[in-house]
Amino acid sequence: MRRGLIAWDPFRDLARDWEGEFFAGGFVPAADVYQDKDNVIVEMDVPGIETDKIDISVENDVLTVSGSREEKQEVKREDYYRKEVRSGSFSRSVILPMQVKGDEAKAEFEKGVLKIVLPKADEVKPKKIEVKVKD
Repeated sequence: MRRGLIAWDPFRDLARDWEGEFFAGGFVPAADVYQDKDNVIVEMDVPGIETDKIDISVENDVLTVSGSREEKQEVKREDYYRKEVRSGSFSRSVILPMQVKGDEAKAEFEKGVLKIVLPKADEVKPKKIEVKVKD
């Protein structure tokens, strides 16, 4: 029988279990922040969360996403062998790299990923300045 080799780290599970106790009932979703010519885009992993349980706000250059995921009620806590999927509430604030038009932001949810598109404020978009020749 062939088995894969896994590096043993005695502190990995300890840290994960300690973190679970310290932050019990909550979690912090992973986020990617990037830009295109006209927008700042934030993608956040929030699988298993209903869209009506997600709140999004933009204030100045800070995007805040908060929400909650209900714990499965059909499985009793004492029946779990291992529980790593977090439930409860979360709040994640992301400092945006530039000013955006928060009132024009759009959000969509697909396959557990929340995608927020925030148009860049006009003052941060590149402007082309035409040089005129004087006679």
